[in-house]
Amino acid sequence: MPTADASGERTSKAAIVQALRTMTYEVMPFKGTEDKVLAHVPKDVALTVTAAEAKGLEPTIELATALSRQGYRVAPHLAARLVRDKVELGDIADRLKDSGVDRLFCIGGDAPKAAGDFHDAISLLRALDELNHRFSSIGIGGYPEGHGIISDELMERALEEKAPHASQVITQLCFDPDTIVRWAQQIKARGVDLPIRVGIPGSISRQKLIRVSARLGLGQSARFLEKQSNMFWRFFLPGGYSPNKLVDKLSPVFGPNSQTRLEGFHVFTFNDLESTEAWRQARIAKLSAAGPA
Repeated sequence: MPTADASGERTSKAAIVQALRTMTYEVMPFKGTEDKVLAHVPKDVALTVTAAEAKGLEPTIELATALSRQGYRVAPHLAARLVRDKVELGDIADRLKDSGVDRLFCIGGDAPKAAGDFHDAISLLRALDELNHRFSSIGIGGYPEGHGIISDELMERALEEKAPHASQVITQLCFDPDTIVRWAQQIKARGVDLPIRVGIPGSISRQKLIRVSARLGLGQSARFLEKQSNMFWRFFLPGGYSPNKLVDKLSPVFGPNSQTRLEGFHVFTFNDLESTEAWRQARIAKLSAAGPA
């Protein structure tokens, strides 16, 4: 008869395999992104599309609607500070719904000056409620390692305010599993009981990451480097970065008996879709072939 520990290991392994199968991918609205998605991403992988302050929301909406028409489940990043007012918000929501997009990822955005009435994600979420636009899934951001500019207390309070308007939390990149688990436990203790997707980089080379970063534009790239300096150091260590390490270390806290709501992964692909999908399929195959613990 299997021991309790063996039973728990089987449960966590099954939960990780399920999390790998239901991973979501983040893509950037560059020229050729749609073709890459069609070539390498199965239709059962849900997507988010980033928004850049330099280009505004239009490229994000265009790619999201195009991918939706191709049969993908897509959530465009709706950055509050790039939306002028409730009229524009209503127009965006109508356009997305008309194209079959019924998911959103709502963020405040990094624009130093708001384009209009919305300065943060909560004001945008409340306006969406007032417009009675019902999306099937609305994601909000989580910050296990803090924001860098906004205090942890303010960030957690904002998360509490946003949670009633959302259906899941997607975290920023964090490489320390202990930090992720502590943060997930803390927000659950504060009453935020939403499923959490842990943000991880995909299987991407350091050269590719540098090229993509350069294409973001100088201002945004500089802020990206400042926020993610820890990630870049890891890419330049001998051997570089592998998603396996973080996924494996989080395995014990996935599952129905966990004290957290960690239930999935959100992959920052940096548009390196072929290698990321190959890694995901290989990891699923390896864990599935291992059989019961």
